[in-house]
Amino acid sequence: MKSLSTLLSSLILFFALAGAAIAADTVNINTADAATIDRVLVNIGPAKAQAIVDYRKANGAFRSVEQLALVKGIGLKTVEKNRERIVFGAAVHPKASAKAVTKPAPQQVVRR
Repeated sequence: MKSLSTLLSSLILFFALAGAAIAADTVNINTADAATIDRVLVNIGPAKAQAIVDYRKANGAFRSVEQLALVKGIGLKTVEKNRERIVFGAAVHPKASAKAVTKPAPQQVVRR
């Protein structure tokens, strides 16, 4: 009886952790590359992932999940299956992050 209880507790813990790991996998649709989109989204293969990146380059950042259905080959059913996996953020230009503004350290004046 005790072994059955231990087994059930272990299974519950396993499925709880597995569910959390699956739910934690998200992708920023406005900054991710095709390989990441392919890996994270359900029913999106390499060709559709590249189509998402190409659409984003041609039309700008996505503003809603539904806008993803405008990409050729992606329907509303696929969008709904992936709704929880998609996050948004502004697309960052690669050169913009390299031009980070930094303030020089204040100089100390030594008086004698």
